[in-house]
Amino acid sequence: MFTGIIEEIGKIHKIIKNEQKVQLVISCNNILSDTKLGDSIAVNGVCLTVSDLKDHFFTADVMPITFRKTNLDLLKIGSNVNLERAMSAGGRFGGHFVNGHIDCTAKIINLSKEKNAILMKLEIPAPTIQFLVQEGSIALDGVSLTIAILERNYATISLIPHTYAQTILRYKKIGDLVNVEADILGKYVQQFLSKQKSGNIDKNFLFRNGF
Repeated sequence: MFTGIIEEIGKIHKIIKNEQKVQLVISCNNILSDTKLGDSIAVNGVCLTVSDLKDHFFTADVMPITFRKTNLDLLKIGSNVNLERAMSAGGRFGGHFVNGHIDCTAKIINLSKEKNAILMKLEIPAPTIQFLVQEGSIALDGVSLTIAILERNYATISLIPHTYAQTILRYKKIGDLVNVEADILGKYVQQFLSKQKSGNIDKNFLFRNGF
């Protein structure tokens, strides 16, 4: 489990790819101080397991389906990546519940400024769009963010200067793909509704029951 609060920007040092496996070797500094073999680290929002450790480097195995489904497939040597360790039981919870399981990739279709904020508009594929709500949570490349505007197939995110400066979102351009993980609460609600046959479950019912 992660919170979507990025701890460090790492860099792809090596990519090992063959018919049997894909491995990413990532250089970083801060997050390895208490990292052990087998620990989970989110790389651009994707939960990966540390399979090897060296000074300022860690290696993570990536399943082929994960590589194809996410923007990890676009990484090159020298690419910057967002890094976050799995949250500790006694740690401060600063973002929202992030599982590290990517739902889809979304294309950035517009970037603009509004005073001190950077607005990022994304085209969100179905069925992920159904899990999103305006002013709800979303994780982009592992960053916990709030949806400012939600349209039919689009979501606009308002980035504060600190988040923009401390994550790889500052490197993004129009046309780039970002990993998207919808809020797990939305998925549970959708699953709950899909199993109801009485027809009595609606938005008012959910509101009355604390959703």
